[in-house]
Amino acid sequence: MGVTGAFGDRGESGGEEPGGACGRSREDRFTDDLIGLDPADPEARAFAEHLDRVEQVRPSYTVEGYLGGVRDFAESANRLGGHYRLTAGILATLILLGVVVAAWDALVFIVSVLFG
Repeated sequence: MGVTGAFGDRGESGGEEPGGACGRSREDRFTDDLIGLDPADPEARAFAEHLDRVEQVRPSYTVEGYLGGVRDFAESANRLGGHYRLTAGILATLILLGVVVAAWDALVFIVSVLFG
């Protein structure tokens, strides 16, 4: 069985921890990956947070993974501004509208089969 990194290495760090991607702290990020950048710089901190989001691995075929993807989409839409945020809101509204229409069609079909 191949290692995908989805569950972390249980022997060393115990999987993902709240400190960042795979249990890495902010200090580790700046000493390992972002050598020479100032940890107090807001742009460097934003880039470190971006790297943590990119390196975060979770299974997308589970409910938790799917909801985590939705959460990531909502957080990224909130970080953006202007027409990007409006576009994300319209997309979310259209998805919800599609769910409502599908549920209504299913309900009408069930009622027509049972009582019609």
